[in-house]
Amino acid sequence: MTNIWQLLLYQPILNALIFLYRILFSNLGGAIIVLTLIVRFALSPIMNRQLKSTKKMQELAPELEKIKAKFKDDKQKLMQAQMELYKQNGVNPASGCLPQIVQLIILISLYQAFNLVIKPDGLEVVKKINESLYSFNQLSVSSALNLKFLYLDLSKPDKIPGLGIPGLFVIMATVFQFLSSKLMMPVVKKEEKAAAKTEVKTDDMASSMQKQMLYMFPLMTLIFGFTMPSGVMLYWFIFSLFSFIQQQIISSKGKRILLK
Repeated sequence: MTNIWQLLLYQPILNALIFLYRILFSNLGGAIIVLTLIVRFALSPIMNRQLKSTKKMQELAPELEKIKAKFKDDKQKLMQAQMELYKQNGVNPASGCLPQIVQLIILISLYQAFNLVIKPDGLEVVKKINESLYSFNQLSVSSALNLKFLYLDLSKPDKIPGLGIPGLFVIMATVFQFLSSKLMMPVVKKEEKAAAKTEVKTDDMASSMQKQMLYMFPLMTLIFGFTMPSGVMLYWFIFSLFSFIQQQIISSKGKRILLK
């Protein structure tokens, strides 16, 4: 399993990162940004499918309200009717999880690559990196990697000096992760309003899962930002920013949803 992970994710990501680093004149921060955009573009089909699913969930909101009113005294039948409605309309109530899970898987692979690359060990790091690089992509062992980008040392957490609080990229990554999550899950409030009209005390599966993710992922971003290398947070910020931009472009109702 480990070998498959390295073959399909870790090695390609590491090689792509180093290749970009080389052609961008030893600018590791720039390489991270470009690689992030490439990954984001590759995930666009998944995001597009989820946006369509979200729109369907909105359209089903009136039907869900009717079901809740009809089966307000029978939780089991309520759940069965909801799932049948989702099935008939080709909607997966858990689809909101998929892009976040994919992001997390890629983040783990990127973190492994960054964990190898952004270490202040000079030439020893270069030698270790070369062990995982393709033959045409080998680094020169005569010079260490450049870990500086703007005010950041990409090997260290992004914190404001002397204060120990999150730096600019951690804060921006958290904000855009929240905005991105909010825009991807516009159906939450409608589902909560519908649930409030019944005597069932728990939200349905879709509403509950979406509401949890709305706050869970931004909180995780903020917490991890205290300890993760700033190179990882730079990736996470760019990923979340362009997720948000893409959602605004694709969804004609994006602005209205966000301001609800």
